Amino acid sequence: MLKRSGSKKGGRGSSGGLLSTARRRGAASAAAVLVVSLAASSPAGAATAPEAPVLTQQTVRVGDRTLAYAAEVGRIPIRDVETGEPHGFMGYIAYRVRTKGPPRPLTFVWNGGPGADSSTLHFEVVGPKRGEGAGLVDNAETWLADTDLVFVDPIGTGFSRPARAEYAQEFYSTVGDVASVAEFVRSWRLLHGAEDAPIFLAGESWGAGRAGSVGYALLKRGVPVKGLVLISGGSGLPAAYGAPELLAALRVADLAPVALFHGRLPPELGRDADAARRNAAAWARETYAPALARAASLSEDERSRIVGELSRRTGMPADQIDRKTLAFGPRAYRTALLGEPAKVLNVFDMRKVADPPRAFNPAILRYLRGALAYHTDLPYLGVEGLRDGFAPGGKPPEGPGARWDYATAPVSEAERAAAMQAAMASGSGPPRLGPPLPSTAEAVALNPDLKVLVAAGSFDSLNSCSSNGEVARNLPTPLKGAVTFKCYEGGHMFYRDQPSRLAFSRDIRALLDAAK
Repeated sequence: MLKRSGSKKGGRGSSGGLLSTARRRGAASAAAVLVVSLAASSPAGAATAPEAPVLTQQTVRVGDRTLAYAAEVGRIPIRDVETGEPHGFMGYIAYRVRTKGPPRPLTFVWNGGPGADSSTLHFEVVGPKRGEGAGLVDNAETWLADTDLVFVDPIGTGFSRPARAEYAQEFYSTVGDVASVAEFVRSWRLLHGAEDAPIFLAGESWGAGRAGSVGYALLKRGVPVKGLVLISGGSGLPAAYGAPELLAALRVADLAPVALFHGRLPPELGRDADAARRNAAAWARETYAPALARAASLSEDERSRIVGELSRRTGMPADQIDRKTLAFGPRAYRTALLGEPAKVLNVFDMRKVADPPRAFNPAILRYLRGALAYHTDLPYLGVEGLRDGFAPGGKPPEGPGARWDYATAPVSEAERAAAMQAAMASGSGPPRLGPPLPSTAEAVALNPDLKVLVAAGSFDSLNSCSSNGEVARNLPTPLKGAVTFKCYEGGHMFYRDQPSRLAFSRDIRALLDAAK
């Protein structure tokens, strides 16, 4: 499966502490020690033997300096705690900088899905290489300048796999996902001698919720989690911090700039995005939220006035607005705004209709198997597909997302079907089945010094900067001191807008400094 390879650029052992033994014996012997130690603890008959991580030495240009670092690619067994048998092998790409003095921060990074690999955050904003055109270039804003990085691919993504087909569903669930990623972080720290490093977790979209819940799980075990970065996936906070009607009404302030962008907003309601947003927010507070609060008792004339004004301020055709609820869902808005069946707004960036595929995907594969020397025949799932490998019987299995169990508690099949149908109709994100797992609020309760950055893009149909702002105003202590909300111009992947990427990188540096 994996072809062994020595380190590039001389192959010497200055791995920046990637393995605790590497400090004494060099990278090559460290890899051998890891193989021996893992193999010794692996039960007889395990489905796949653990493999050595691959270490290389790399450099990146950051500002006016060259940053030298060690890169490591590998997979860690996720073991049944009772038997020691691996049930899955979770892949990662790690980057660490050798320093003297106290340990550097260590940030574990993943995307969402569920069922997404980590390449979007890795190669678009966080890692030492960034996709540009059809290739990869040095990322001058890489977080590696301030924190060591471990990019995590949950089971069923990237090079990560269940050890046996029958184990897959253990990982393809909300509860199993959090448990397995928390176990990965625990194992990685132990295997790499990083127990003293301050830990940060960063996740995007579905991965933001994962980060909050994994952070809580690790803190419960005594792991020193210092910060969370929750990107385009909510805050992990209870819904109590703001009146429900106002939080719903403020969504108008997010949609007014979208209508303006597409020429659907009357000029008197705002000639630029800031003015459109301010005017819509004022109307939402003064008129729309009170109307939602007493929607059942409104007269027909009052309903007509609200529907008409809601249409003016969002561009949503009045006949597409539910007169009973005085509302519409994200999917309905994306479909109806431009008035043409072939022109549906992009779910991740409502400025767009289509989102072309990434031109630098082939460069990612060359980088992983070439520059980082991870010579495996496994498809990197997410950049490559299940059809790129062997499928017994000739039919590739469904991916994790199609098989995901969203339930956090026992539910009936009728409840499951109803939740899935409601989520599909709304288009506002995954279904909610069962109580939410402990997340950001519970993590802050365990560590009041925890620092949390909640980031969202202003043109993302799955998030609301305006509602986030209202939540921030209503946070109690100590959440107010722990959680910072930021809104960036852009979509779900707002860092694709260069000014937002630069601002986001500055905010990450501030978060790391604040958590010291």
